[in-house]
Amino acid sequence: MTGQGIGTRCVQGGYTPGNGEPRQVPIIQSTTFKYDSSEAMGRLFDLEAQGYFYSRLQNPTCDHVASKIAQMEGGVAGMLTSSGQAANFFALFNVCEAGDHIVASSSIYGGTYNLIKVTMAKMGVSSTFVPSDASEEELAAAFQPNTKALFGESLANPALTVLDIEKFARVAGEKGVPLIVDNTFPTPVNLRPLEWGANIVTHSTTKYMDGHGVAVGGAIVDGGTFDWMAHAERFPGLTTPDDSYHGIVYAERFGQAGAFITKATAQLMRDFGCTQSPQSAFYLNLGLESLHVRMPRHVENGQAVAEFLEGHPLVSSVNYPGLPSSPYYQLAQKYLPQGGCGVVSCELSGGRPMAEKFMAALRLAAIETHVADARTCCLNPATSTHRQLSDEELVAAGVPAGMIRLSCGLEDKEDLIADLSQALDACR
Repeated sequence: MTGQGIGTRCVQGGYTPGNGEPRQVPIIQSTTFKYDSSEAMGRLFDLEAQGYFYSRLQNPTCDHVASKIAQMEGGVAGMLTSSGQAANFFALFNVCEAGDHIVASSSIYGGTYNLIKVTMAKMGVSSTFVPSDASEEELAAAFQPNTKALFGESLANPALTVLDIEKFARVAGEKGVPLIVDNTFPTPVNLRPLEWGANIVTHSTTKYMDGHGVAVGGAIVDGGTFDWMAHAERFPGLTTPDDSYHGIVYAERFGQAGAFITKATAQLMRDFGCTQSPQSAFYLNLGLESLHVRMPRHVENGQAVAEFLEGHPLVSSVNYPGLPSSPYYQLAQKYLPQGGCGVVSCELSGGRPMAEKFMAALRLAAIETHVADARTCCLNPATSTHRQLSDEELVAAGVPAGMIRLSCGLEDKEDLIADLSQALDACR
């Protein structure tokens, strides 16, 4: 399946019904599963057999959809989580423990920044943030002997900086740690980070993958390219016995293709329970089936809106990597030749007060704490998604206080531009 086109993977990946079985992925709405003997169930608990015993860990519906996303990304294994935040936490904590360290791009979603800087610090995991356009030397200098992962967003939310994945991958490889890339905005339709050297990919499936604002969720995909045993001393959680599973060594038992996702499922999902419901996974799958059709329209609308805003006298700056004026235009041409997404960020000449007046005057675009939807929406990140950041941290993240994030939906671009035009007129 992975050798087929992305559209075929979107539609048919992850689930192949047998004779007389449901054509659509079935919703297995059950918390538990019945077995004929305790011995048979015991083999599942010992990770000696495949199957299902409790939906807090795994569920057939979720696994079908996770398999589809893994095929779309070109990975070897995947899992669904309850949210994109849970996906990023699991991906990082699966290789970290108290006393460890993470290097991350500063140009990432505010909630993820807070997760790494504040919450994981309370768990004993420290971090260093570097600019997304840092040189290889600057990246390398941020590493410490206890660094366990390098993290970034392929297309940052909401700064829209483009990550130079190959550069980050080179440094991660030289330092012997996995590169974890959040690929939420481009989706695997427009970018597959594993093909550029990333080892693990995460998603907030709540965004374009769902595409209709109906189900919160996340996903992790392992590329199967990181050799855990080659760095055994650095990753004891994967290369030494897990006493909670009778001394199993994940990297030995499941190899490069299975160790990471198996540990994240059997250990982290077991203990934290951040599972996605089968109903949400079903909705997600419906969104995935049209993802390859929707993304080009989002890109078309985003490009048109960005070009309109760039030419308007009341707009002081526009961030969109598809604009030749963008400092990330060349990187976008390399990594995102089909376009990135439909999200555009801009600053109005009147700063935050004008931004608030502008958003209040919009008619089609709704003010929402959401993005990457079929319907156009907007927000001021500094007072919503990034409000936990200081002014200095906002600047470092590429999110000035007066920034507006516009998520262009699937409406006619002429109507979107007309709405923006009348809202700007109201600001004069």
